[in-house]
Amino acid sequence: MPLVTSIIQKIAAQIGAVVIVDPEYEFVGHITFKNGNKACFSNSKLNINGFGSAEIAKDKAYSNFFLKQFGYKVTEGKTFFSKKLCEKIASPRNIDAGFEYAKELGFPVIVKPINLSQGKFVVKAYNKTEYYQVAKKILRITPGFMVERFYPGNDYRIVVIDNEVIAVYQRVPLCVVGDGKSTILELLQQKEEEFIANGRKKIIDFNDFRIKRKLKRQRLKFESILPQSTVVYLLDNANLSSGGYGVDFTESIHLDFQKLAINITKDMGLRLCGLDIITNDIAKSMNDYVIIEVNGSPSLTHYASIGEAQTRRVEALYFKILQALENEQIYVQSN
Repeated sequence: MPLVTSIIQKIAAQIGAVVIVDPEYEFVGHITFKNGNKACFSNSKLNINGFGSAEIAKDKAYSNFFLKQFGYKVTEGKTFFSKKLCEKIASPRNIDAGFEYAKELGFPVIVKPINLSQGKFVVKAYNKTEYYQVAKKILRITPGFMVERFYPGNDYRIVVIDNEVIAVYQRVPLCVVGDGKSTILELLQQKEEEFIANGRKKIIDFNDFRIKRKLKRQRLKFESILPQSTVVYLLDNANLSSGGYGVDFTESIHLDFQKLAINITKDMGLRLCGLDIITNDIAKSMNDYVIIEVNGSPSLTHYASIGEAQTRRVEALYFKILQALENEQIYVQSN
């Protein structure tokens, strides 16, 4: 059973709620609370946030626009579209215009879909060939993408529910550590086995074109044997859902960043928010940062696999979410 579903069932039992779960995949469920209120969930998505705010949070371009209007530091970038959509909306922002903008920003740049999650197709492009390669892949499955300036620093996620920071962790990209005898492919397979043993689902895509390109840039192959303790990164994006790992900073996050995350959650009209930012050190007073994106339905499945303390935090988060849904006012329209 998926971790989120099992946590919801556990918390629901504690507050006397009844949960019905789809028996085939166990990702989708329905909750009936003691007071008669009802709610549905789909994996980590619950109706804790308003529909409009959740939709804006899903669109990286829209959320960046509003965050910038509110005075927050966001990634510098622009949106570009498929040929068909450009014709429909009479926009000159096609794939070639995106390349000209990438040159203006200066390579490397980040190229990513405007409305996909879990780091899918997020690429750090170093040149024209790489830019067009990923842009074309994105446009096969979604009508738009963003080209953004690349920002060095550490990647962090801050999870907020209402006025409280629940979890904070640094996201480190998928990597392997050499032992002097195993190939990179073997090290990856070992890592996948560790993920499964720790309750994380199979998430390493061995055919991901980004991994092969990252290895090639480092003059490596899957068959390469790494010296003892040598670390090799296989992706540029640090999403835990694509094989990255988390380093917990919940107890050490600086008050400045706590306030920042809570204020952004409020300003975006959200109650539950996963804020992704880049900064040098989240444990120190805030001097510089940039917001990567906001997430209205942050999944903490991989974070919970770090250890018992992290699992307890995730359970505490879902306890607060279910309490909020139970106490939500129901408005009935009369004819």
